[in-house]
Amino acid sequence: MTKRSLQTELSGNAYPGRGIVIGRSADGKYAVTAYFIMGRSSNSRNRIFVEDGEGIRTQAFDPSKLEDPSLIIYAPVRVLGEDTIVTNGDQTDTVYEGYQQGLTFEQSLRSREFEPDGPNYTPRISGVLHVKPGESAKSVEGGEYSYALSILKSAHGDPSCCNRYTYTYDKPIAGEGHFIHTYMHDGNPLPSFEGEPKLVEIGNDIDSFAKMLWDNLNEENKVSLFVRFIDIAAGTYETRIVNKNQ
Repeated sequence: MTKRSLQTELSGNAYPGRGIVIGRSADGKYAVTAYFIMGRSSNSRNRIFVEDGEGIRTQAFDPSKLEDPSLIIYAPVRVLGEDTIVTNGDQTDTVYEGYQQGLTFEQSLRSREFEPDGPNYTPRISGVLHVKPGESAKSVEGGEYSYALSILKSAHGDPSCCNRYTYTYDKPIAGEGHFIHTYMHDGNPLPSFEGEPKLVEIGNDIDSFAKMLWDNLNEENKVSLFVRFIDIAAGTYETRIVNKNQ
């Protein structure tokens, strides 16, 4: 698989919808994830990311303009022990609760399917980063890191069938990550993502990485961005949140 430039992927697509990036920094020290949301309707654009404990949640920027909250207000990121869960909907809670019950990532998502927003039937995309810090904060080798991505999508736009795909990545390679998003591009109806998560380049610096992502999302459609770098050896993390409405 050819490694792609995230900058090129984003700048060349006016509407990838919602997207998840997970990978490892080029120096190998950090587990990296990013999640962004975009919107075409006023309801979708009327949102911001806010911190919520170790995770984040979406919130109406102007509560007086909030219409249907069912598919736009949720917790995209939650943390349970050594696992950071990132999704594009309330299935974050499904995975979180599944882990508490001893289920795997894939088993937890068996109870869910694509969003009920025909004719788009938006895929549910989900990711989890498992970071087990080492005994020494100075030793990257002392920490363990793996991640997984999932997509639940309709069968070629047919809501009678849900196709489920899970991709797992053990011992991720430094400087590499994977990118999955809800839509191939803009359209009516919106065409669901196709194929494996895209192999992409990951840098070292959280601020330059966040800036690159935000600057290359379509100016009219972008809404919010979350980026987190987790120190694999120490388990500590840094987070950046960017909101168009703030």
